[in-house]
Amino acid sequence: MGNVTTIGLDIAKSVFQVHGVDAESEVVVRRKLTRGRVLAFFESLPRCLVGIEACSSSHYWARELTARGHDVRLLPAQYVKPYLKRQKNDAADAEAICEAVTRPTMRFVPVKSPEQQSVMMLHRVRLMLNRQRTQISNALRAHLSEFGVVAPIGRNGIEQLLVVVNDENDARIPADARLCLRMLEAQLRVVKEQILENDRRVRASARETELGRRLMEIPGVGPLLASAFVATVADAHAFKSGRCLSAWIGLVPKQNSSGGKEKLGGISKAGNRYLRQLLVVGAMAVIRYAERNGTRRPWLVQLMARRTTKVAAVALANKTARMVWALMTSGERYREPVVA
Repeated sequence: MGNVTTIGLDIAKSVFQVHGVDAESEVVVRRKLTRGRVLAFFESLPRCLVGIEACSSSHYWARELTARGHDVRLLPAQYVKPYLKRQKNDAADAEAICEAVTRPTMRFVPVKSPEQQSVMMLHRVRLMLNRQRTQISNALRAHLSEFGVVAPIGRNGIEQLLVVVNDENDARIPADARLCLRMLEAQLRVVKEQILENDRRVRASARETELGRRLMEIPGVGPLLASAFVATVADAHAFKSGRCLSAWIGLVPKQNSSGGKEKLGGISKAGNRYLRQLLVVGAMAVIRYAERNGTRRPWLVQLMARRTTKVAAVALANKTARMVWALMTSGERYREPVVA
């Protein structure tokens, strides 16, 4: 195995498949490894190019193999799929990865550090906690409505329902139902406390880095979005331009062009859904401010006169993503445009 130059590694929880070729693209090694033997196997090999699909635990294995001297590159799974031949299994997946990693036009995923993954975990846990809060609130409303107790929408309505739950003199709610509702109330309060603590840590992570502080100077970019950009985009230089970053996020029109005729549609569901959602929400905040004070951004007011609010928000989110790329690659600070 001393002449191995390229390896395709199909990772999993316990079973790993290796497909290696030499400089002439001849298959040299094709074997299955258990989890405990993966690092020992690569330590016995000379430095080579290793391709891994960007999936669960891929960044961990990329860091481990890089520390052992190998050139590791992560590939998006959708870019490996065209190189898969007929039937799908671990051996075929490893062979497809080995073939895809050598393509000169292939796009790769930068390897994230443990700190970046930790910050993204804050964002994912925050989303999960918000879903749980909504789920518990809806359960409280649904259960109480069975006894004829309803309240207005919003947080104030939930507080009104909790007052009813804790009122022992309210005969509309039976004792067993009140016991279950108090269980939901306790869970709701715990989830709210956890959300507040998570938000405090996200704001702190955005202010810890110099890049995060510079990104928060952009209109529509708050601590949540700045922290997500710093953690998600490991290396902004991996994108050739700001448009490439906005296309990766999914903020450019879909194309269905042929024969020299350009046909552009709306944005697709592809890309980074979380960053796209935050960018659009931030753009809506800027639009609401511009509607009250249009002298600061007259171009945005003119755009809203021609397009609907949501279309203008997507256009502004695209522009914001390009500004984020410019600040991340140049190291400069945001400068407010001067109105002529």
